[in-house]
Amino acid sequence: MATSASARNGRDSNPKYLGVKAYDGQFLKAGSIIVRQRGTKIRPGKNVGLGRDFTLFALKDGKVKFIKDGKFVTIAE
Repeated sequence: MATSASARNGRDSNPKYLGVKAYDGQFLKAGSIIVRQRGTKIRPGKNVGLGRDFTLFALKDGKVKFIKDGKFVTIAE
């Protein structure tokens, strides 16, 4: 008798909560996360840092600004 396929199903990975966390024009404090991503879909601009896991975060207080069709993000003081 063959083993049932349903015994080998039923696994799922935990959610990673990726995406844009702060939108254009929003005021942020230094250290706030702007984008959580896999790889550099969005690149850091002025006053934005890039974490080990490609997270973009604010280096200074200011307003978020997405430029070049959302390919770069900066913080305007």
